[in-house]
Amino acid sequence: MHSVARSVLCVFLLLFAHPSRAQPDAGGHPNTSTIIGTVRNAYRRVPVANAVVTASSPNLQGELRVSTNAQGSYRIPQLPPGEYTLTFEKEGFKPYTRSAIQLRLDRTIRVDVELLSALPAELVGVVGAPPTIDVGSTTMGVNVDQEFIKRIAVARPGGRTGATRVYEPPNAMSRPHGVSLNGPPASTLPSQPLGRPGPPKPQSAPRFVGRDVEPPAPAVAPAPVSPFHMYFQGYGVNPTINTEEERFSTFSVDTDSASYTLTRAYLERGSLPNEQAVRVEEFVNTFDYGYAHQGSAPFSVQVEGFPSPVRKGYHVVHVGVKAREVSRPQRKPSHLVFVIDVSGSMNLENRLGLVKRALHLLVNELDERDQVSIVVYGSTARLVLEPTSAVHAHIIRAAIDSLHTEGSTNAQAGLEMGYSLAASHLVEGGINRVILCSDGVANTGLTDANSIWERIRARAAKGITLSTVGFGMGNYNDVLMERLSQVGEGNYAYVDRIEEAHRIFVRDLTGTLQVVAKDVKLQMEFDPKAVSHYRLLGYENRMLTKEQFADDRVDAGEIGAGHAVTALYEVKLTEPSASFGTLRIRYKAPEGGDSKLIEKPLPSSVLRPAYGRAAPPTRLSYVAAAFAEKLRGSYWVRPLTYDALFSFWEEIGQPLKARDDVAELGALIQKARALDHREDRFEAFAPVSTMDFDRVPTLP
Repeated sequence: MHSVARSVLCVFLLLFAHPSRAQPDAGGHPNTSTIIGTVRNAYRRVPVANAVVTASSPNLQGELRVSTNAQGSYRIPQLPPGEYTLTFEKEGFKPYTRSAIQLRLDRTIRVDVELLSALPAELVGVVGAPPTIDVGSTTMGVNVDQEFIKRIAVARPGGRTGATRVYEPPNAMSRPHGVSLNGPPASTLPSQPLGRPGPPKPQSAPRFVGRDVEPPAPAVAPAPVSPFHMYFQGYGVNPTINTEEERFSTFSVDTDSASYTLTRAYLERGSLPNEQAVRVEEFVNTFDYGYAHQGSAPFSVQVEGFPSPVRKGYHVVHVGVKAREVSRPQRKPSHLVFVIDVSGSMNLENRLGLVKRALHLLVNELDERDQVSIVVYGSTARLVLEPTSAVHAHIIRAAIDSLHTEGSTNAQAGLEMGYSLAASHLVEGGINRVILCSDGVANTGLTDANSIWERIRARAAKGITLSTVGFGMGNYNDVLMERLSQVGEGNYAYVDRIEEAHRIFVRDLTGTLQVVAKDVKLQMEFDPKAVSHYRLLGYENRMLTKEQFADDRVDAGEIGAGHAVTALYEVKLTEPSASFGTLRIRYKAPEGGDSKLIEKPLPSSVLRPAYGRAAPPTRLSYVAAAFAEKLRGSYWVRPLTYDALFSFWEEIGQPLKARDDVAELGALIQKARALDHREDRFEAFAPVSTMDFDRVPTLP
């Protein structure tokens, strides 16, 4: 009570100690300034809600305290100029102080921070994700009260806004909801660390490590599990930002495609995807936009825009970055260590059966430069194939064919052995990649992924990267698979059919394996004179601060040979100008070192007068993004009907519309239209007919 009284008194003194601060000067400008920012969890990079931010300054009478909202954002307005100190506090986190903050007259500055957990790493659990909508004037959001949160939560399947939950349809078998990764506490981790010697080194000739006894008969396939028993984590929907308060938009690149493939699997089984499973950037980056790499630079850039067909007063800006190509003969030699889940949950044709078929496809693409190893894990991990040259394809194929299900799911034991094997047979100057094939469930050993993040990150820093490939619907852990690939500096894909395996392991093999740039960050700087507001579509879990863009200590995404990264923005233009902003790309060479910078102006000449005047690939990217926005219930596409979305797909034009993957996109839109009977969660208090396209509604 005393601390609350002190806080109230501080605010009272602040408001009445400077009665002139709220008055404008002779030029009509306010004599006060504002500090805004976002507080994130440094370990998991998610927002921290209800953190207390305390501002102190010699120019203040006492202190001023505010709390962060559900998106981790805070705002301290009406501050006199001067030097400030900010203190950030939240139970469960270490307090953090930022001092010597210079605040000038009539300015808004951003101070973003990341708090370190005060708990041991093994006790840091999966935290709740933010609600879908941001708050605070910087992000043009909602003033949230408990009633608003209830309205949003009830509209979501499962009725929870938290992360890593199990979505159960009506009448589904009752299962406990929670945040564990389906197993016992992390204290049951296996004793062998990543750094210790693992399996034996190969003999003079490659050896298929079989068993001395007849392997047990495959376990009886479990009863079909509803595809809704899935683990996902939502990261909210990016807000609309006022350029007067923040003109920089910075994020780490993402070339994953798992979210789109998972959505396809849902729709083809007659169900809408879990909203938290939909990541806009992965929908967009699934498609090939035909970018041509030009010149000797590591990247080429393509930009085009057009008036938004849905959001009045805004333009859609498509930004494409293409990495240099590497031909198959130029690809580096590789050692691929497959760590394969053979637990009972994998005993289905679309799980272990599909893994085996995918690996057979891969063997066809390898040559004398490549080695393959196979580790499997059930209740324990064991070596199936020690490092074997791809010229001995018959040995590798025999090892693949021998795989069968066994035991429970000790994912950590498999990763430990896989990394140990990769380290003891490192290909200097080549590709050293651990590839995890699993449904992501871990019910022994690894039950809290935080327990091995640092060790995986350390291995990645030494050149052993990790890719994750997901299989199966039902009891699938998207959260774990995505996070492992991010920390391991690899990529994340989901295989729902053999054609998808062909895309990953055959068509895109060089790009999947050979990294041409690491820690790649993109930054858009919008000119406030030309752009008043903007919003990035997707990349919510890849956002970075302006300061992190130039900080080489901050990890970011990797780009493989020939891969492309596409991002879409919605921007509200003001007055005509020759340029509306600047695009910056910062990256490191694959072997590391200091980052390099590429900078490109964004001329207004790239903006077309209508959707139909944009290039077909640009139109395709918009349809993919709008489809994802529609599926995840984004506020900003409320006026967009499925009929209108399908008509935009129709307008992509030939021959692109006839391409197999693009034609499939149209079919998925039609499937979603037939399945989507959700009510508009905002309509009761913010009708579409009166929708404000600059801001979400503020409740009274």
